[in-house]
Amino acid sequence: MQLVYLNGDYLPLDQARVSVLDRGFTFGDGVYEVIPVFGGSILCPDEHLRRLYNSLSAVAIRNPLKHSEWYGIFERLLDHQPTRNDCSIYIQVTRGVGEREHLYNDTLVPTVFVMCKPIQARDFTSGVSAITHEDIRWKYCHIKAITLLPGVMLKKLAAATDGSLDAILIRQGYLSEGASSNVFIVQGRTVKTPATDGRVLAGITRDLLVRLLQEVPVGCEETPITEQELRQADEIWLTSSTIGVVPVIRLDGIPVGEAKPGCIWQEAFRLYEARKLNFAIPPGRLIG
Repeated sequence: MQLVYLNGDYLPLDQARVSVLDRGFTFGDGVYEVIPVFGGSILCPDEHLRRLYNSLSAVAIRNPLKHSEWYGIFERLLDHQPTRNDCSIYIQVTRGVGEREHLYNDTLVPTVFVMCKPIQARDFTSGVSAITHEDIRWKYCHIKAITLLPGVMLKKLAAATDGSLDAILIRQGYLSEGASSNVFIVQGRTVKTPATDGRVLAGITRDLLVRLLQEVPVGCEETPITEQELRQADEIWLTSSTIGVVPVIRLDGIPVGEAKPGCIWQEAFRLYEARKLNFAIPPGRLIG
């Protein structure tokens, strides 16, 4: 039985219900967060919750729970998960239930939903394909909003084109990010990724990888990247909480570098896999 949290209650997933007048349903009026759990330990929990709080603040939804209460929910749900299985904690907070009118009442009570979902075991070490596409999403990409229709359409297009994992997005001649990932490129031995300047979501895995690379000779520059630089890159990587660090070996059907995972990616991948658990915390050691 999969246990979930909904508005103060713990109940089986198939019994969880929300009103059809919830603004998450009628307007996509809400935010979400995804936190990976490896071997029973939560990766960068404070950083993920801080991003959730930032998203809530940006759309003027009151944070419905205290820091310690969020951690209590995580502990309760993870108690029902096989400890050896990697999973992700999915959090969704909407503005709540109200009349279907654009102008909302400030007294609405937020809807809070939390569940754990197994992370599908996939081996990306031989590399993946990606496509490029114009960035058709809304301007405030730094908010992790539940209104993900452009991302859904772009991911489907990528998969339908040539089985690509993701669409890498271009805005006004510059790389922004993937439809569901952050993007790194390598030129020679120089690693670059777009700065988190509001046009991209500050991915927690992205930020962790930047931090780890800056602690070793490889390093990483956070800087604007042109479409031409992307297409001429020796290596391209995708990062996210659920896929880790993945090499792209074909872009729009054209080989990237030698059409195999590059040597710098191999260094970065080994570094991330070796160090990520240093930033993961077992539920019993969470501090609210």
